[in-house]
Amino acid sequence: MIVRDAVFDDMPAIVEIYNALIGTTTVAWTETEQTLEQRELWFRWTRERGLPVLVAEHDDNVIGFTAYGDFRGAGVWPGYRHTVEHTIHVRESSWGLGIGRTLLTELIERARAAGIHVMVGAIDGDNVESIRFHERLGFGVVARMPEVGRKFDRWLDLVLVQRILTEAEPA
Repeated sequence: MIVRDAVFDDMPAIVEIYNALIGTTTVAWTETEQTLEQRELWFRWTRERGLPVLVAEHDDNVIGFTAYGDFRGAGVWPGYRHTVEHTIHVRESSWGLGIGRTLLTELIERARAAGIHVMVGAIDGDNVESIRFHERLGFGVVARMPEVGRKFDRWLDLVLVQRILTEAEPA
């Protein structure tokens, strides 16, 4: 497996990975699958801003991806400019093989190199595996927001995790 920067040709695989669990899980709080055009717009916008999008590839197949973006609209609220929120998704058939760990570790290093101070993740409260995964990588649970989301006709809790990446003062 290799981890590399994503390219436009990876977008169909990223859409497939992202959409795979929408209809059956609360991993993503949407009931509408993403289109290739939507993902390509996201990718173009993310890359234009110089933000990383990484993929894990095995045997020429994309098996996972990760990225980060603004936390709470850092463009509007500049006080958040040193904090990012990440996303990470791995093909279900590749869960438990260390792909997520490798991807997120590389994303953290990219964030550090960019001078990011804090990385945040927002996880469905029932997704105990994801919460534990993040804890193993040094993230701490900092908040549980009861019933802030809704999917499958039930209320969902949001768990926020964070990891401080740098100790130095920003430039």
